[in-house]
Amino acid sequence: MMSSRRKQSRSIAWVPTAPVGRPGARGVDADKPATQGTARANLASVQSGRHPLSNATENTRLFDYEQRTKAAFDAIVPTLKQISGLQHEADFERRAQALAQEQLGFALPATILADAWVTQLDMRRLFAWCVFQTYQRFCDDFFTNSFLSRLETEFQTFLIECGFHTLDISPCADGRLAHVISYVLRLPHKAVRRKSYAGAMFDIEDSIEKWTETELQRFREGIPTTADMPTRYMKTVVYHFSSSDPEHEGCAAHGSDAGRAAQGGLERLKAFQTAVENSFCCGASIDLMLIGLDTDNDTIRIHMPDRHGEIDLKRYLDAGDLYDATLSMQAAQAQEYVSEQVRQAGGEMSNGMQRLMGYLLVNNFSQIEYVRQYYDGRYRDIGHAERFIGAGIGFEEVQLRNLTYFAYMQTVEEAAADLDVGIKIFSKLNVSHGLPIPLVVRFDYHGQVPGARERAVGHCQRVDAALNDRYADLASNGLLHTLQVVRDCHAGGRIEVIGTSVMDEVTEEAH
Repeated sequence: MMSSRRKQSRSIAWVPTAPVGRPGARGVDADKPATQGTARANLASVQSGRHPLSNATENTRLFDYEQRTKAAFDAIVPTLKQISGLQHEADFERRAQALAQEQLGFALPATILADAWVTQLDMRRLFAWCVFQTYQRFCDDFFTNSFLSRLETEFQTFLIECGFHTLDISPCADGRLAHVISYVLRLPHKAVRRKSYAGAMFDIEDSIEKWTETELQRFREGIPTTADMPTRYMKTVVYHFSSSDPEHEGCAAHGSDAGRAAQGGLERLKAFQTAVENSFCCGASIDLMLIGLDTDNDTIRIHMPDRHGEIDLKRYLDAGDLYDATLSMQAAQAQEYVSEQVRQAGGEMSNGMQRLMGYLLVNNFSQIEYVRQYYDGRYRDIGHAERFIGAGIGFEEVQLRNLTYFAYMQTVEEAAADLDVGIKIFSKLNVSHGLPIPLVVRFDYHGQVPGARERAVGHCQRVDAALNDRYADLASNGLLHTLQVVRDCHAGGRIEVIGTSVMDEVTEEAH
C-alpha cells in the first residue's frame, strides 16, 4: 500500500512513472553475477516503509526546495508563449507585464516590449532575460534564507576525528551531479571544497595550490587543525554512469564509457598524489577516494582497495545494495551492518577512512529513498536538462540536479574543453529548439583583499569577451547570451550584476 506522501507526489505532472530498480547493480566483487538488481526492484516495488537510517523530514524539505526552484525556471517558456500570442492585441504591454508578474514574479524589459507593435518580438532576448532574472532571484533566496545550511562545525569535528582536515571533491561538470554535495552525499556545502570539471578530470595544479594554501593555513593559523596533528587532506573524484542507458547517457567526456570514466578519475587522483609527494615529500598527508554515481537514481558506489592498498576499479560497495539489505533492520543493527561491510571490504584501510566511507554510504540512503519516493526510483530526465551554463569561479548556491552545467576557470583558453562540452549539450537542449544558450559568467572574490572586486569585474569582462569571440556564430545570431556577476564571498552577500548581453540597461532594469 502506498503512503499518503507517495500518493501526493504522483499528482505532480512531472514525476515519472518509470519502473524502479537499477538494472545491472553489482556489489563488492564485480566479477560475481549481478543478481541483486532484480531483487532490489522487486523489493522496492512493494516496500511501504522508510529506511531506519534515512531522514524523511529532510527529504521533504529538499524536495520542496527542488520543486519550487526548478518550477521557477520551467515557467519561463510557457509564459513567453502566452505573451507571444498577445503581441498584436490591444494593450499588449500592460497585459504582457501582468502575465510576467503573475507567473514569473518580475517585470519584463520595457524597451523590448515597446517595439513589439512594429517588429517581431525578440523572444530570444526575452528568454535569456527571464533565465537571468530567475537565476538572480534564486541566488538572493539562497543567500538570504540558507535552505541547504547544515551543521558545518559538527561535520568538521567528525572529519577530524576520522583523521582528515579537508574534504576536496571534484565531480564531473555534468549538471546531473550538481547536487552531489547537498543531496547525494548529504554534506554541508560550506564545509566541503567542490570544484567540477568535465569528466571529473580536475586541474592538478589548481589542486596543488589549494593543498598548499590549506597546509599553510594549518601552519600559520591552526585552521582547521594545527600542523602537528596527524590529519590528512582527502581528495575525492566522483565520476558517473547511467544504469538505464549506459551507452548514451553516461559521461560525455568519456564517451559514455563508465570504465573509462572511473579509470580517468583514478589516474588523475594518483597523479595529484604523486605531484604532492614529488614536490613536498609528504605524500602520507594525501588520501584518495573514488566514487561512482548512477545519475539515473543517485545511488553511489565507493571503490575499495585491493590487497596492496590501491583503489581497485573492480571492487566497490554499492549503497543501493546496502540500503536494501538493511531495510528491515533496526537503526543500530543497520548501522553496524554497513560498518562491518566496509571493514570486510576495506582490508588494511585506517579506521578513520572506514568511518568516513560508512558515513557517506549511510548518508546516501536518504537520497536513494528520496528518488524512490518522489520519482518512482528513477529520474525521468536521465539525460541532460540543465537550465543554464555557469562559467568562472563560484556558484556555491547551485546544489540542484540538472540546474547548471559548470565550467570552472580563470580564462576561456584553459577551460575550452569544458566549455565546448557545455555548448554541445545546450546546442541540443536549446539551440535546436530556437532558444539561446544562457551563460552566467561569475567570479567570486574576497572583499577584505584590496582591489579584489575590481579584479573580479575585470575577469568577468575578459571572459565574457572571449566567450563571444569563441562562439561568435551563436552570439551574432542571438543564440548565446551572457550575464556577468561577481560576489563578495567573504561577506557572504548576494551576487552583484555587472552586465549582460541582453541589453545595456541591465543594472537599472534588474534592480
